[in-house]
Amino acid sequence: MTSPPLPAPPSLPAGMASAAHSRLVQRVRRRYADELPLLAAGVPDAATIGALIDTLCARGRDLGAAMRVARQLVLERLAVLDVEQGAALDDVTGAMTALAEVTLERALAQAHADEQVRHGAPRSDAGAPIEMWIVGMGKLGARELNVSSDIDLVYVYDDDGHTDGAVPVSAHEYFSKVAKRLYALIGDTTDDGFVFRVDLALRPNGLSGPPVVSLGMLEEYFLVQGREWERFAWLKSRVVAPRAAVTSGRALALRALVQPFVYRRYLDYGVFEGLRQLHAKIRDEAQRRAAGRPERANDVKLSRGGIREIEFIVQLLLVVRGGQFPEIRTRSTLRGLDRLVARGLMSADTAARLAEAYVFLRRIEHRIQYLDDQQTHLLPTADGDLGWIARSLGLACHADACELLDRLCATREFVATEFDALLHDGRAPSGGNGRGGCRHCGSGPLAIDSERLLEKLPAAMAERVRAWARQPRVQALRDDSKLRLGHLVQRVAAAVAAGDATEDAALRFVDWVEPLLRRESYLALLVERPEVLGRLLRLLGLARWPMRYLLRHPGVIDELADTRLLGGRFDAASYRRDLEERHAAWQRSGEASEESLLDTLRRAHHAEVFRTLVRDVEGQITVEQVADDLSALADATLACTIDWAWPRLKQRHRDDPRLAVIAYGKLGGKELGYGSDLDLVFLYDDDDERAPEVYGAFVRKLITWLTLRTAAGELFEIDTALRPNGNSGLLVTSMRSFEAYQEGRGSNTAWTWEHQALTRARWCAGAPDLAPRFEAVRRHVLAAERDAAALRAEIHAMRDKVRAAHPVKPGLFDVKHSEGGMIDAEFAVQYLVLAHAARHPALLDNVGNIALLLRAEAAALLPPGVGQAAADAYRELRRAQHRARLDEQPTQVDPALLSRERDAILALWHAVFG
Repeated sequence: MTSPPLPAPPSLPAGMASAAHSRLVQRVRRRYADELPLLAAGVPDAATIGALIDTLCARGRDLGAAMRVARQLVLERLAVLDVEQGAALDDVTGAMTALAEVTLERALAQAHADEQVRHGAPRSDAGAPIEMWIVGMGKLGARELNVSSDIDLVYVYDDDGHTDGAVPVSAHEYFSKVAKRLYALIGDTTDDGFVFRVDLALRPNGLSGPPVVSLGMLEEYFLVQGREWERFAWLKSRVVAPRAAVTSGRALALRALVQPFVYRRYLDYGVFEGLRQLHAKIRDEAQRRAAGRPERANDVKLSRGGIREIEFIVQLLLVVRGGQFPEIRTRSTLRGLDRLVARGLMSADTAARLAEAYVFLRRIEHRIQYLDDQQTHLLPTADGDLGWIARSLGLACHADACELLDRLCATREFVATEFDALLHDGRAPSGGNGRGGCRHCGSGPLAIDSERLLEKLPAAMAERVRAWARQPRVQALRDDSKLRLGHLVQRVAAAVAAGDATEDAALRFVDWVEPLLRRESYLALLVERPEVLGRLLRLLGLARWPMRYLLRHPGVIDELADTRLLGGRFDAASYRRDLEERHAAWQRSGEASEESLLDTLRRAHHAEVFRTLVRDVEGQITVEQVADDLSALADATLACTIDWAWPRLKQRHRDDPRLAVIAYGKLGGKELGYGSDLDLVFLYDDDDERAPEVYGAFVRKLITWLTLRTAAGELFEIDTALRPNGNSGLLVTSMRSFEAYQEGRGSNTAWTWEHQALTRARWCAGAPDLAPRFEAVRRHVLAAERDAAALRAEIHAMRDKVRAAHPVKPGLFDVKHSEGGMIDAEFAVQYLVLAHAARHPALLDNVGNIALLLRAEAAALLPPGVGQAAADAYRELRRAQHRARLDEQPTQVDPALLSRERDAILALWHAVFG
């Protein structure tokens, strides 16, 4: 999201919005008239500024004076470009950032040179040179410096040691001296002013800490003392000098410390309270300064609805989600808004309005600072200055009305409203009329182990809570955690009392939250996002299975906040694109370890399964659509796993693997359910002599990636028993050997039951050009001529074997395994395909049992109406099975409930097998 230039002020009298009104511009033009032509035309960049400093030095100025004069000339140029030519905000802040980077680079080199004359160069105990890095924080780190900004710096050196000169000192003492010289070169005020005001307050332990810190000291500080607000400060940090350290990657060790401190590997909603406290201090300070001085309330940065609140909105959402979604990480406020929209964490309209507000407020800030080169954000009270700022923005401002103030007021009100909505204080809803035994649930939060709390809850809920509220692990919680937990329980009880949730939902919530007592980030999420809690209670009231899924994968609860995603269907292309963006972001951040990729795959898969589950339970999609979406999700996850795992295989001998993953069973028929195993066969087509060994190792790696349980959970259970020769066969087979096995060439051939399985097999991932080759083999095998009587007997015998392995209680009907159940329909379809596909090619398509039954009837292979009735019955049996599993009910039911469906499947069985 870049900042567009403002349109030129309409119909303004000549000179009324000239940069010459700026007292800063007037002073520079008077004092440095001879030097102004030295600055090349256009927006100053690093090369231009560097050349300017060199020229000033060549004219006799020392480095400090040259940098100060260069700053004055750059400010004059930016005022003209901004006020008179409507330069983009990025141009102005980019030029100021370039000025800081160039001058810090020059000053650091000079400070090093001066100290090395006295003490020599710093070296580690091993003799390696020790580097010092200047870390830019805040707006410098984000490349967003304003025109009269101070610069927030932290000085870090990479190792301990001593200098190698005649008068050696410790590395710490050496770099402390360098820092002091650096400040004199940049921050001291002389006749030519200063280069930048330098603020070191963000270093570890603030102004009471040492001016420079080693990497080891910084690491220990982050682990032991780092506070929540410091994570927001370090979010924008980057090494700004020396440039060689940035470009050579020597500073990666620093980034490896900072990233885990800023971004946690979970959804970090606990950070809300830290930012809430920090913001309260900032607002209190702003109000204190404004007390009795109304003009102080017009601080465009720190007052309510100011620049800082926009920055906080972006930083808060980045810190909360950036640990799991590295693709949203950025230091830039405007780019952050773009990335939040792309991730679905903010609406496009809200982000656009916040970006517009940010640009508007930053432009006002710059005009305030152009007046006198002061680090201030207060609107001037002088009518002339206020009118000039308004006119330079194309707005009117006079005694009767001020369009600038009106727009500023509206902008700040919008920003403040958005900020308060995000950073609400989490107060419990009102208690309603106290129905359901919840009396005064809207009062202040009570601790979870408080008798007063238990008295306010509905009886069944109170009994359930009391059962674990006295347990040692609950008693060991911090007081604020007990209050937060009590707060949640009160909210749930209030929802029951108001009729917004059922008692079943409340009890399931208690069962769900009990194992998560120490997972405070999830509890914080529910406190901070009441709409998520409300949707969770609705979900828990509709079925039991969502609770089980949330117990296994509690992190997916955050998906309930994203209504944009919940309203659609699974999109494989978008899923793959998001994962690739995340993969690239892990690589950019230097965190693309195998562990992070495994966790990324699991979190992404769990989130998509949960979205499908919510759509399913809320009746937005059918059973068939659930199966389609879960199958497409498995295909996409397998494809991504292949793409990510192959480059990490040491034995790989080519850029892309010649591997095909063949899906059988439920995945093969696109009838995957929640938690279904994947029946897979792995084939390769590669003539390289190392191929068997390489693909064997790769498939073992794939299976590990797919089945390993990590901190983020598991993906799939994989069953490879359908490969040639079953569990005694090779884990991966060449395409040529598979063809021979299935087609009966040679002594080692497939059994009939393997051909039955082949009716529902399909290529699902891997090299795309192997898909048509596999399909050709499948069709050729299925269309082979067979002895119908022998085939009928073999399939009938296999059906009896399956039935014997799944006994049904007397007097009950199992929707899958009883006579007239789903298995009967599936075996009948398999027989129809194997017996008749040679003469009826339409049966060769892997289109599912329902479609194949209709095609068989259309081909007169079934009596009129039998195929249609069986297809309808099979669909209803699938629905009954699905509903039962969602609510964790038995799939063996009273036969009368599904008698019509059972009779339709039995009619099909008798029509096929007699």
